[in-house]
Amino acid sequence: MPYINLQITKGANRDQKARIVKDFTETLVTVLGKKPEHIHIVIQEIEDENWGFSGILTDDFRKREG
Repeated sequence: MPYINLQITKGANRDQKARIVKDFTETLVTVLGKKPEHIHIVIQEIEDENWGFSGILTDDFRKREG
């Protein structure tokens, strides 16, 4: 039973999330031969202030990049 836990920063809309679930499911079916009904996908949205990379918080990076 494949389980995908995708963490992204907040901002994706419902249609984008639906597309992610559809595309990830299709990939696991095609590449691994898994049954769609056995695939579970969880999307967790993280606030920008709780995500960091390259030594800074994402909200600070976005402010800097304008």
